[in-house]
Amino acid sequence: MGYAAPRLHPALEEVTHRIRRRSEPARRPYLARIERLLARPRGSERLGCANVAHAYAAMPSGDKLRLVADPAARAPHLAIVTAYNDMLSAHQPYEGTPALIRDEARRRGATAQVAGGVPAMCDGITQGQPGMELSLFSRDAIAMATAIALAHDVFDAALLLGVCDKIVPGLLIGALHFGHLPCVFVPAGPMSSGLANADKARVRERHAAGQVGREALLAAESAAYHGPGTCTFYGTANSNQMLLEAMGLHVPGAAFVHPHDGLREALTREAVGTALRIAVPGPGRRPIGHVVDERTVVNAMVALLATGGSTNHLIHWVAVARAAGIAIDWSDFAELSAVVPLLARIYPNGEADVNQFQACGGPGHVIGELLAAGLMHAEVTTIAGEQDGAGAGLAAYAAVPRLHDERLCWRPAAVGAVRDDRIVRTAAKPFTPTGGLKLLTGNLGRAVIKTSAVPADRHIVEAPARVFAGQEAMLAAFNAGELERDVVVVVRFQGPRANGMPELHKLTPPLAVLQGRGFKVALVTDGRMSGASGKVPAAIHVSPEALAGGPLARVRDGDIVRVDAVAGTLAARVDAAEWARREPASRPASDAEAHAQDLGRELFAGFRRNVTSAEEGAVSWL
Repeated sequence: MGYAAPRLHPALEEVTHRIRRRSEPARRPYLARIERLLARPRGSERLGCANVAHAYAAMPSGDKLRLVADPAARAPHLAIVTAYNDMLSAHQPYEGTPALIRDEARRRGATAQVAGGVPAMCDGITQGQPGMELSLFSRDAIAMATAIALAHDVFDAALLLGVCDKIVPGLLIGALHFGHLPCVFVPAGPMSSGLANADKARVRERHAAGQVGREALLAAESAAYHGPGTCTFYGTANSNQMLLEAMGLHVPGAAFVHPHDGLREALTREAVGTALRIAVPGPGRRPIGHVVDERTVVNAMVALLATGGSTNHLIHWVAVARAAGIAIDWSDFAELSAVVPLLARIYPNGEADVNQFQACGGPGHVIGELLAAGLMHAEVTTIAGEQDGAGAGLAAYAAVPRLHDERLCWRPAAVGAVRDDRIVRTAAKPFTPTGGLKLLTGNLGRAVIKTSAVPADRHIVEAPARVFAGQEAMLAAFNAGELERDVVVVVRFQGPRANGMPELHKLTPPLAVLQGRGFKVALVTDGRMSGASGKVPAAIHVSPEALAGGPLARVRDGDIVRVDAVAGTLAARVDAAEWARREPASRPASDAEAHAQDLGRELFAGFRRNVTSAEEGAVSWL
């Protein structure tokens, strides 16, 4: 069944054309490199005998025979790059996935090897700890580890196993540097629903206010995070999965199926078949560098905005696009946000978790609505083909997978209808007519704010500033009762160059407590607040960062600061002449020393020296 795409919204056309024009100097040589690499003989034919023997030495003899057979009968060979470890609940289910992939590959006459593993750290474990200062940089370390795995250069396609915050962007950046390889992402799925996210947040706020102790807090956290699978709130990890669906890099609908659901195994086996199908030389071959183009990147941006996804992706997807020779910036996000409606409310933007979102149609519903409204590019290349009549191109992702008589099939999403309008809406009747993210500009620099969870009466906050060089100092002031007033909390020297741009997640409960007491409260920082940032207005990722001479270093205690998510401004209301005369504050020497040593931070000094700004993707590999 064909799919008649409606006319694309003019704003999407304009943004896409602008990105294409801007990207042409980098995109053209990137595509030329792909064509050059595609023209080479296959790995086992290209390499010397010793290289081939090393590559396949540990494989079962039957697999070896398939790989060194007559070229006309030689089996396709798949790389597995895995982020498995059993500390991350989201990645623990991958323990047995390579064996499943190898089994399915053999059933289909092919072979597969784990080419390499990549690091995977949990921001939930490292929040507020020194390890969080390695988190953002772990993305580029993962990209490098992916490149090392694929550098063995004997593969016809790759399966990429990863879910969480920096892991998916890192795998994607690494894979795009091997743009000639067809690639399929294989998710693991969310954990079952536990303690409701809103209830967990209330316990955190009560603990911050001193109303409950550590025992009650630990009980609540353990009831929320209780089993294998991804955390169920709509943070960076689950936003990753939504964006991969919108880019056509999953088997359609694979994102939010539970790890132990029988459907999950079927989807993983289908991922193997998909990788083999798109690896066959000829018109059906789909290298990842061809799949990911300007339209695909715009589709990902739209999906993020339509679901109120993680602010981290205003950093990560800039870097992802750059890896494919595509240049995007926050102005592109802002222009799209002005026309993309908010179609989902998932915690922290609502009460539902991702399991409830999936039960209401999940990514298939959102993509179907956006396609029907002309708010996504339909005629794009994806890894999917026809899916039981659901259509090709991105239309294949406007569907929900299911098992029927033990056979994997897809049910088209019900465009124009919803199961629960507290969780999802149609494009005709959205939660809000614009997306959940906004660009802020002014004399404090450029920042982003996630508005989808912030009450409308808090979209503008103007109050005296209280300035801190880190979150511990702010927490001490809160505990001492020094913030019991209208206040704009400024936390600076938290950017990529300063200390790796950690998430300042520990600030959320006390700020929410102050807001709950009736005070006008906002946060302004050159750090990050994570995909879990919620109801307190937060102007984050301020660029340039304070350590790079950004204007945030000029703010003083008592300055009136205005955070205006309606007008899109971020400004210190200080006389222009006085503002120009001010010397930027220096970072405290003790702070600089404390964040440069111990617990592995010394190893990342080169990252801190070389990293670009947040708006440039916080890239360390240029």
